[in-house]
Amino acid sequence: MKIGIISGSHRQDSQSAKIANYLAKLLGETHPKIGTWIHDLGKEPLPMWDEALFTGGEHWAPLAKLREQCASTDGFIIIAPEWHGMAPAAVKNFFLVLGNAGEIAHKPGLLVSLSVLTGGANALCELRMSSYKNSRICYIPEQLVIRNVMGVFNDDASANNPEEHDYFVDRGKYALNQLVEYARALKLVRDSGAGDLAPFPNGM
Repeated sequence: MKIGIISGSHRQDSQSAKIANYLAKLLGETHPKIGTWIHDLGKEPLPMWDEALFTGGEHWAPLAKLREQCASTDGFIIIAPEWHGMAPAAVKNFFLVLGNAGEIAHKPGLLVSLSVLTGGANALCELRMSSYKNSRICYIPEQLVIRNVMGVFNDDASANNPEEHDYFVDRGKYALNQLVEYARALKLVRDSGAGDLAPFPNGM
């Protein structure tokens, strides 16, 4: 089994990337046989959607590797910081670019948002409302809203707020366990053929 992690911040050195790496570490500790990969949209941004996506524009050539990774992956962690009460453009663009080819269809997604202060929920609501339609990603009921993110999931233990960090480690493991079980279950759906996108490639 393989889990892909999308770090959705535009920043080069982001808290989203920090969270991505820490969740990958937690997943490795609790499920050592599961592989992970991280695509950091701050360091490896995707071109903004344009029509050349469908006609083989040269700037879309690097997308082939990400498509292959997503196609061979059983579940996803989507990390979206809340910016101005919204999910960042890079995350929305990820779904526009990978929304119709089936690489993420009928695979579970764990949504994670974060805020330096006490926000975070709006980005998750936005993604739950719109990003699944054509992509057919299946968001699991559990999610993580990591507030006061500067004080948790730091490799330097002295930089962590002990109470909040320990809580989010436990909550993270709980959410990751659910993601793994949904990944196992939804493989049966994909293998059944019931999720064939050929008759209706776009959601309603």
